[in-house]
Amino acid sequence: MKIVHLNTYEGNGGAGRACLRLNDALNANGADSSVMVYFQFKESSKTGTFSKNPFQKARAIIHILAERYLSKAASKAVKTPFSLQWFGSSVVNHPALKDADVIHLHWINHGFLSPKFLAELDELEKPIVWTFHDSNAFTGGCHVRYSCENYHKECGFCPLLKLSGKDDISHQTWLRKKKAYNELNCHIVAPSRWMASSVKLSSLMGFREVTVIPNTIETEIFKPYVKSEAKKILKINPDKFVLMSGFMPSKNDKHKGTSYLIEALNDLAARPGIVKENIELVIFGNKDNTEMPEFPFKTTFLGTVNNDEHLAKCYSAADVFITPSLEDNLPNTVMESLSCATPVVAFKTGGIPDMVKHLENGYLAEYESSEDLATGIEWLYHEENGPEIQKEARRTILTQFSERVIAEKHLLLYQSLIDLQPR
Repeated sequence: MKIVHLNTYEGNGGAGRACLRLNDALNANGADSSVMVYFQFKESSKTGTFSKNPFQKARAIIHILAERYLSKAASKAVKTPFSLQWFGSSVVNHPALKDADVIHLHWINHGFLSPKFLAELDELEKPIVWTFHDSNAFTGGCHVRYSCENYHKECGFCPLLKLSGKDDISHQTWLRKKKAYNELNCHIVAPSRWMASSVKLSSLMGFREVTVIPNTIETEIFKPYVKSEAKKILKINPDKFVLMSGFMPSKNDKHKGTSYLIEALNDLAARPGIVKENIELVIFGNKDNTEMPEFPFKTTFLGTVNNDEHLAKCYSAADVFITPSLEDNLPNTVMESLSCATPVVAFKTGGIPDMVKHLENGYLAEYESSEDLATGIEWLYHEENGPEIQKEARRTILTQFSERVIAEKHLLLYQSLIDLQPR
């Protein structure tokens, strides 16, 4: 079985990583799977690209920049991503797609496949699977919805746009998507139950068939290391209780919930029984130390960690991984942490409850409650049954999200769709 995956970039962001991980898992389980991307930032043997010659590369760069900056110009000064999807490229005649048995779409924004060029794929008369890594496919432009329910109808009156109204850009985009989707036969994969239920509520995709299949992870790379040894690698006292959190955006970035993390840590530090000197906070991600907020505990900034084996040791060094995200489909950081046997404290939102089992392998705090987030950290700080919670974290990943489990689910889906094709 030949599967070709389409994604805008190679390995960039959660969708890019999830795409590559699935591709590797499928190949390890007997499939002939490959990835084609719209744009490569550098030469790579992992993926093919639709932008190979200088003209194609220049065109892709113009599309990517135009999409990003025009979307930003049309949006209010908020950090919630929005896509216009005015630009796109036709890929229907590419040999990789013509030779494939199944075409699997992932994240296709930033000038790659606009609704018009997406609809063209139906001409190939092959099964098309589309994994939704965020909400953009079934909205008029936003990637993160929060409490907005406009996508239940026809979008319009978009709270993200500077010029918002009945026939605003979000409504016009909704109309273009509706026209394209009427011509496109595809099967949706939702990585989380939350995403599946969101799709069913949408006016654009609610009638489509949806299968819930989570993303996977490299369990032999993201694996547990002895905590005391991992702490020594990071030059942290092995006796310290280590808190870890990932990418740390500005305090104003609503999506990542940074303000709730800061409030939770300040709340935690003031609680009786918490010895501040025994706790150390570790932050990794692509922000400069000077942009970091004030934290009540000694803090180590790791910067960007590009090596996955070292990242696994970082997770292993932590006694708890904290993610204050307010809306996430199936965040890689949560899966990576659990795979390294590090419990997670997070809000009860998005697809996180698919991975974090409350009081078993972590703690699910009430939504937007920094106080409950602090309670989750405090629970692990005092919990005497820590080793069993750590084992349960690793066990969750091996039984529900391992490469073999997820590859087999995809292969069964692909085969069922091929069997439905006219002969």
